Amino acid sequence: MSRSLTDVAPAVLVPAAWTLTLGAHVSPLVSRHVLLVGLSVMTVLLGAFAVLARGEMTGPVLAVWQGVVVVGFAITLVGAVDLAVTPDADPTLPVTLYGWMVVPALAYVATAAEMEPPFNRIYLSGAILALAGAATYGLAGSEVDAAVGIAAVGLGQTAGIVTAVYQNPGTGG
Repeated sequence: MSRSLTDVAPAVLVPAAWTLTLGAHVSPLVSRHVLLVGLSVMTVLLGAFAVLARGEMTGPVLAVWQGVVVVGFAITLVGAVDLAVTPDADPTLPVTLYGWMVVPALAYVATAAEMEPPFNRIYLSGAILALAGAATYGLAGSEVDAAVGIAAVGLGQTAGIVTAVYQNPGTGG
C-alpha cells in the first residue's frame, strides 16, 4: 500500500478549509489576516496539486476533479487578492465562497454517475448536502443559519473526499 501526499491530503484539507470558513463567520479568532493566510496557502497548494497530479488525473471522474482543482485555484486566488487589496470591503470574496460550495458539489454529482453502490450514494448525498448548505447560506436570515449552511457544505464535501481517499487504490481502498 503506497500512500502519497496527493492521495490523502485532500481528506484533511477539505474539512480544515470548511472549519476555517466556519470560524471566519462565527469567531473573532479567525481574523481577515488569518483568512488571507489560509486562502494564500490554499492557492499555493491547489496550484502545486494541479501541476503535480496533472498526469494522474485522467478518465471521466478524475478529469472532472482536475477541472475542480484548476477552477478552485482561480477562485481561491480571487479571494486571496480580494482580502489583500480591499481592506474595508470584500467585493469578490463571495465568488470564492459560493464557488467552493457549488463547484465540488456538481463534481460529486458527476462522480456519483460513474460509481457503483454504495459509493455513488455517498457522493450524491454529499452533493445534495453541500448544495442544500449553499442554499441555506444564501438564504440565511441569521448568523446561525449561515453557520448551519457552511457546516452542511463542509460535511457533504468531507463525506465525498473521504470516500474518494478510501476508494483510491494507493490508499488501501
